[in-house]
Amino acid sequence: MPIDAAQALAAEPRTGEISWTTKDVQLYHLGLGAGTPATDPDELRYTLESRLHVLPSFATVAGNGSPGVISGLSMPGIEVDLARVLHGGQSLRLHRPIPAQSTATSTGHIAAVYDKGKAAVLVMRTEVADADGPLWTNDAQIFVRGEGGWGGDRGPSTRLEPPTGEPGKVVERGIREDQALLYRLSGDWNPLHADPEFAKLAGFDRPILHGLCTYGMTLKAVVDTLLDGDVSRVRAYDTRFTGVVFPGETLRIRMWRQGDAGAGVVRVAVSAVERDDAPVLADTIVEHA
Repeated sequence: MPIDAAQALAAEPRTGEISWTTKDVQLYHLGLGAGTPATDPDELRYTLESRLHVLPSFATVAGNGSPGVISGLSMPGIEVDLARVLHGGQSLRLHRPIPAQSTATSTGHIAAVYDKGKAAVLVMRTEVADADGPLWTNDAQIFVRGEGGWGGDRGPSTRLEPPTGEPGKVVERGIREDQALLYRLSGDWNPLHADPEFAKLAGFDRPILHGLCTYGMTLKAVVDTLLDGDVSRVRAYDTRFTGVVFPGETLRIRMWRQGDAGAGVVRVAVSAVERDDAPVLADTIVEHA
């Protein structure tokens, strides 16, 4: 079996220095579709360096995503075919707002390996701190198809009861045909999102959008719609990826606020409009101040 769970879990963490500038933050925001309309004051917070704030999901690409998912797949005990890899979920904990430019230390390791029968699930944890202390903790849940079945721990269920009642807000966000090509410049070079031939090997008719691009677009919609555009209010953000998105489609983002306006959570469900509301993100929670 290409995944040796014991070796992967026992491997020494990988630590390295990462840095980012306002240009990296702006590029990331543009990759999410920010800047439309270009002169909208609310959008200038994402695109103009003199007003720049940082959407917390930038943590998934800061320093080009180092150590990153692809880097994590080369950890000791792990040797897998990239065409069999799917991003299953993402969890982010913010310790304080992300600065628009900084140098930090990133430490990554395999936090868990689960046996789901037909697939293995790797939990890749990244912790980042700068000179002023901890910034964020990221967990990426990676499905590797065909690599389960060795009798290991199945792990906890991440599925939640769906929110009840009608959503408080529903917004739609269009995805440009070139959006995956722009988003990948922030560091996720998986050819699944750009190369038609590779996409076919992975079982798709054409390249798909990065799950983390949908993840960022969704958080931006929540911040702009329910959190008064204040990125500093976000405390945590979790999701489970349930379906693919193709460039050119439209996201329908449904939001349910729980708790009062000052603190609580926003439950979110995301679907693809053009495919009869096919689910894209589920079990999605934004914790906020």
